[in-house]
Amino acid sequence: MKIALLAPAGAMHRYHGSFGIGIHYAPLTLTTLAALVPEELNAEVVIYDETAQAIPLDIDADLIGITAITGTSSRAYAFADYYRGRGCTVVLGGVHPTMLPEEAQAHADAVVTGFAEQTWPQLLRDFAQGQLRPRYAQNADFTIAGRPTPRRELLDKRRYITMNTVEVVRGCSLGCTFCAYPTAFGPAVHRRPVAEAIAEIAALPGRYVVIPDINLLTNRAWVEEFFTALIPLRKKWFGLVTSAIGQDDSIVKLFAKSGCQGLLIGFESVNEESQKFFHKRVNKVGGYPALMHKLHDSGIVVQGCFAFGGDDEDSSVFERTVELVAETKIDLPRYSILTPFPNTAYYHQLQAEDRIIEHDWAMYDVEHVVFTPNKMTVDQLHEGTVWAWDQTYQLPTIAKRLAPFTRAPLASLVTNLFGYRGYAQKFTEFPRSVMVDNSDIPQPDDVAGRDVTRALA
Repeated sequence: MKIALLAPAGAMHRYHGSFGIGIHYAPLTLTTLAALVPEELNAEVVIYDETAQAIPLDIDADLIGITAITGTSSRAYAFADYYRGRGCTVVLGGVHPTMLPEEAQAHADAVVTGFAEQTWPQLLRDFAQGQLRPRYAQNADFTIAGRPTPRRELLDKRRYITMNTVEVVRGCSLGCTFCAYPTAFGPAVHRRPVAEAIAEIAALPGRYVVIPDINLLTNRAWVEEFFTALIPLRKKWFGLVTSAIGQDDSIVKLFAKSGCQGLLIGFESVNEESQKFFHKRVNKVGGYPALMHKLHDSGIVVQGCFAFGGDDEDSSVFERTVELVAETKIDLPRYSILTPFPNTAYYHQLQAEDRIIEHDWAMYDVEHVVFTPNKMTVDQLHEGTVWAWDQTYQLPTIAKRLAPFTRAPLASLVTNLFGYRGYAQKFTEFPRSVMVDNSDIPQPDDVAGRDVTRALA
């Protein structure tokens, strides 16, 4: 059996888009799916990650699995229609098909909803026996304990800043307004047994590790056990947390002792009222300066993320955010536009208010405006976001934000100069006409008329 696993990318994040190797780390979804292929099938597996390379049109495979988030779903459907037109069996899974399985079903022979650790192996066995079902859903007894080691060797390591990505916690119970995760997968948090996670990290070559889980602060007892066990490995790691880390000095010290070099924190807004709108009450805007000071004193750099467009924000939010970023010396700022993902409560709210203005999922990449804001125009939201990126990644601004350079590690400087500065400079090169264009994927006659935009009623 020949299996091809694909991860399409939106135009902005494609291998020839805004991002470069200075930002990309190796993804885990496809390498984990590859590791879950049952040994008895003797399958040949190939992986194509479109953030790093082109997805070929002449793939020789019996079965093609495609993972999709909302921003990549239109392109995923175009690929699916093309390969099905060539006689391949296509399976769709991921966040977007989980939220809109009926829509995805129109483009696939089978759809996997939820996590795939249990369903993917069963699907492959069914396919081998000629008994493929149209739908596979995650079981209620799901666990990530005992999961196999991702098959990192199937990726081209030259195309990523690091191959050492490791999952230790899956899920988040915060339920933020803008997040698709709880709608797709629910509020449950799944933690790996500490010994399993530590063993995988210990086996990785080199000193640096990225833990891309959406919130490491899920259970204090587990956090203490895991990061204490990480200390003897003498690894340097980067991960994601909420601003709640500033409320516990002992956890900050533990992170630093265990080798933490950097954290991504969703600050979301400079408006305190917006935190309520986002349902992210752990964020206290007045505490941001103290939090940054505390993390910097511990040798931890911060990627700070902000989402523009909340109902309580007017056009003054852009200048105030850029000023706060400079004053607090956030090492690697990132700006996005609030995006209502399908089937979330926020999407239904805006739909009921007749504020959804964009119906091609390719635009739902968190960098384009897809709804009418409450206290500013669509143009003001777009142009303000462009301005914030430009102002933040001017060379003098970078120098001022990272000074003194004895605090900022070389990796932070390099990522600012050759990663996000380049991203900011290319930000306006991706208008709607570019984002929705999938004309590079031919459509066979029998599928040419299919609509690869949204089909949400």
